[in-house]
Amino acid sequence: MSLTARITIPATNRELEIPTGIFINNEFVPSADSNEVIDAINPATEEVICSVVAGSEKDIDIAVAAARKAFNTTWGKNVTGFERSRLLNKLADLIERDQQVLAEVETLNNGKPVKIARDFDIGDTIQCLRYYAGWADKILGQTIEVDNKTKLAFTRHEPIGVCGQIIPWNYPINMWAWKVAPALACGCTIVMKPSELTPLTALMLSKLVAEAGFPPGVLNTVNSLGPVGGAALSAHRNVDKVAFTGSTVTGRKIMEAAAKSNLKKVSLELGGKSPHLVFESADLDQAANWVCLGVLYNTGQDCTAGSRLYVQDTIYDKFISLLVTKAKELVIGDGFDEKTGGGPVVSKAQYDRVWGYIESGKSEGAKLALGGQKRPGKGYYVDPTVFTNITSDMKIVKEEIFGPVLSVGRFKTEEEAIALANDTTYGLGAGLHSNDANQCMRVSSALEAGTVWVNQYNLVNNNVPFGGKKQSGIGRELGSYALEEYTSVKAVHWNFGDRLDWPL
Repeated sequence: MSLTARITIPATNRELEIPTGIFINNEFVPSADSNEVIDAINPATEEVICSVVAGSEKDIDIAVAAARKAFNTTWGKNVTGFERSRLLNKLADLIERDQQVLAEVETLNNGKPVKIARDFDIGDTIQCLRYYAGWADKILGQTIEVDNKTKLAFTRHEPIGVCGQIIPWNYPINMWAWKVAPALACGCTIVMKPSELTPLTALMLSKLVAEAGFPPGVLNTVNSLGPVGGAALSAHRNVDKVAFTGSTVTGRKIMEAAAKSNLKKVSLELGGKSPHLVFESADLDQAANWVCLGVLYNTGQDCTAGSRLYVQDTIYDKFISLLVTKAKELVIGDGFDEKTGGGPVVSKAQYDRVWGYIESGKSEGAKLALGGQKRPGKGYYVDPTVFTNITSDMKIVKEEIFGPVLSVGRFKTEEEAIALANDTTYGLGAGLHSNDANQCMRVSSALEAGTVWVNQYNLVNNNVPFGGKKQSGIGRELGSYALEEYTSVKAVHWNFGDRLDWPL
């Protein structure tokens, strides 16, 4: 098949040539042994945009070998932090140059609004690359006193090596940057496997990596199905670390494969069923805004989606009325329409999954306060849906839905709110709204989550760590903490004056 596809963005009539091959050694190539392809689907129209090469296990082997060669010759310990910083900044500049085009392709393949993709996802991506460009020449060890007269010790934080990176479909460009930026800043090389649902922008970004001047083999991209490429990376004995964002079920498989192969380092950012608490002292109008953002942003396709809301009983009825009014205001529609605040869910499988949970909520006795009706016509659209009268054993309360579906319960006391919030196997995010400062400190301390938002929700910063507890994952992304995921610490003991007598 051809290694490029010519597509037209219908809303803007922009014509683009999209790379569709596997990216190895700064070139797009066909699969070494497969003629399979992956169709990229537009979730707003259910039509095929184009097809990309579906990589095989052998393609992963070739990409890993390229990454290893680069690590040993042109990258890794063979390049200064100043040069890594320069190249990361150059890559950020190129993404900024192409920001509108990348956003349009992201919308075409993922469904999210162009303005969200451009201003938030890609805007944050540019900032993320520049943030880690700033770290590239500041990765420091320690000098440790042992014996000032005869010995000293020091540590080196060295790049861990070849990294397999497996990213999801909900934030294709943003999650690419979260993985790539700290790895490259530390001197690691990469084999990237984008989601098979949203491969297009990862290929466009790969082209920009070559344009920026990164040496061949530093970043390689293999489009592949998860059970093929993801499994091969996880089990590969020449991969030193694997980073994954996605479901807890898949995270377990990756961890098992890593353990059974070469015991490679693993970082996992997995699922969530995040609680959101609203106390009676809160600014209710603002709390309702943040609750809507927490569960409806990205059409609910967010690992930290605040999908379990608990409201203090004294304000429950007033708050629910306010919340439903605000949720109705969000326009779910074509991502190329400026009025749209949320697009379709990403695929037919995800659409069916979300509707399965909505039907489950109805059958288990939850009450619909909003939504719950399918739209006619094309597109994987799901409107904001709010359930009340929930119980803790309902599927919509226990399981991650990954759609714009909110379950609302009530509580009387602070202690009850904390118990309800922590009653989950997940621990990725949590939020609370209160104007009682002491309560904010008590509750944020008690919530079992890697990230807790107080009087806001779902906003992250590139200089603040992000990750989960319990079954929401291992390790941290963002901030200086992410550098630890891509380095190994070497201790050097130096004797300059101690003479050893022998025999003992």
